[in-house]
Amino acid sequence: MARKPKANLTGGSSESLCPITAQSRLRLAADRQTDSIKDNFPAGVAKPALRALHAAGLTTLDYLTRVSEAELAALHGMGPKAIGLLRAALNAQGLRFRA
Repeated sequence: MARKPKANLTGGSSESLCPITAQSRLRLAADRQTDSIKDNFPAGVAKPALRALHAAGLTTLDYLTRVSEAELAALHGMGPKAIGLLRAALNAQGLRFRA
């Protein structure tokens, strides 16, 4: 049995709503920026989360101590998996998010 296509909730267009991922030139520029910080974070943090961290100026684990988990979760591209990985990395260094 063939799969049904996923419902499109954007009003008919299958294009991305994100201004960065919708345009390949911007996406490649953003990927270069995330490549510059990815070694500062644990493996497994996805590119959308890295783009969100870079855009917010949070380029190292130490900078994450300046924000709360709620503030981090509010960033576009930041999901529960990335927050869990970042929390574990902070805990491993004896650090935590701002209360």
